[in-house]
Amino acid sequence: MGYVNEAALKRKLDIPNWRNLSKAKVLKFAAAMPEMATEVRLKLIEQFPAFKDLGKADIDAVTEAHKSTLAANENSQNHFYKASQDQRDALQADLGRDDLSWAQREALHDRLDQNVQRVGEKDSESKQFLGSGMKVVAAAGAAALGLGVVFVGGKIAGASEDGSEEPQ
Repeated sequence: MGYVNEAALKRKLDIPNWRNLSKAKVLKFAAAMPEMATEVRLKLIEQFPAFKDLGKADIDAVTEAHKSTLAANENSQNHFYKASQDQRDALQADLGRDDLSWAQREALHDRLDQNVQRVGEKDSESKQFLGSGMKVVAAAGAAALGLGVVFVGGKIAGASEDGSEEPQ
């Protein structure tokens, strides 16, 4: 489905004019660019020269948010691992007592085993979280690359069509 004019694209983006193109809608705008007629794309790029700057600002914001999330996750992980280690140390100390029955020792070993299992689960959860975060960053990077290609491609195509410049 191609957008043959600006009005159709503005309706799709739910904006009354290009000044209302928010950071949140820039990626939607970029995704729609390949579906636009060449003339519409060139006209929009001429009207919106700060397009690449706004896209870069979005990518920077995603990057900063990702860094902050990673730091918070690492802090949370460290607290969890410290608490788990403290519990294991206490259980080990209890196991060293001579006055424990076999049932009490078995219960302490079960608690140690549960602790180790929770640590493993937390590690898997963290790896899954980090993997999801990497997908977001990769998507943002791909979007930035796409914005650059669309922006530069549109300028080169426009220059080629009017004969003022040939692509190298």
